[in-house]
Amino acid sequence: MTGNQGKANTEESTENWRKRLTFRAWHRGTREMDLLMGSFAEQHINDFDRSDLAFFEEILMNNDPDVYDWINGRKKPPEDVKSRVLDLLLSHSFAK
Repeated sequence: MTGNQGKANTEESTENWRKRLTFRAWHRGTREMDLLMGSFAEQHINDFDRSDLAFFEEILMNNDPDVYDWINGRKKPPEDVKSRVLDLLLSHSFAK
C-alpha cells in the first residue's frame, strides 16, 4: 500500500471504518462505478479484517477509469494494490 490511510485508521473503530468505506464505494463519481464498488462493498466488507479494510481503502483511492479497467481486464493492477481484496473484487459477480 502506498497511502497512509490504513495507518491513520488505527484510532477509528472497525465498524466506523467499514461504514465510511461503504459510503465511499457507493459515491465514486460515476453511476457505473457506484454500482460496481458499492455492491462489492455491501457483499464483502463485513468479512474484512482491518488489513483487508486498508487494502480496500487503497483500491478506493485509485481513479475510477483505472479500477474499471482492472475489473474488465483491460489493464493489470499495480503491485501495490494486489491483495486478497483485489482478488475478490476481480472475481466478484456484478450481474445480479
